[in-house]
Amino acid sequence: MWHHSPLHQLGESGAYMVTAGTYQKKRLFSSDELLTMVQDSLFRIAAEYRWQLQAWAIMANHYHFVALPDGAPTSLANMVRRLHAQTATELNRKLATPGRKVWFQYWDTHLTFEKSYLARLNYVHNNPVHHGLVPAATAYQWCSAAWFERNAKPSFYRTVSNFKCDRLNVPDDF
Repeated sequence: MWHHSPLHQLGESGAYMVTAGTYQKKRLFSSDELLTMVQDSLFRIAAEYRWQLQAWAIMANHYHFVALPDGAPTSLANMVRRLHAQTATELNRKLATPGRKVWFQYWDTHLTFEKSYLARLNYVHNNPVHHGLVPAATAYQWCSAAWFERNAKPSFYRTVSNFKCDRLNVPDDF
């Protein structure tokens, strides 16, 4: 699992929320093995690019994550491109579909206000519930909810968990 504790405040440069969807919203990552491959790739590549993951949720046809850069955020586009290239290549290798288009595009949002950050943390942690995959987010193995519950200070966990996120404008019609 991810090695860092969740941060309790934003740095000057802020955090970023990233959402990406598969091409034509196809449920390409529909097995435990493939979901784990995407999650492991995200952890490894984020560490290589020096981004600290704060929340993540990986589903069969999209993902979300919130991360903070260790320094300038200019590497975000390269990090996402590499994540998409590596996971697409591995998926197509495993399924014997070389060259198939896997990822469609991604959206990123720069989070500089604490309330926006807290709302998106809660949103990402609970995304598997939002999509009806599990009744409780902590039961979904490819999201950060259980990790967050174990690693966050109890007061911060309660703050994030109780933060309203129903009015967020996040591309999530997958």
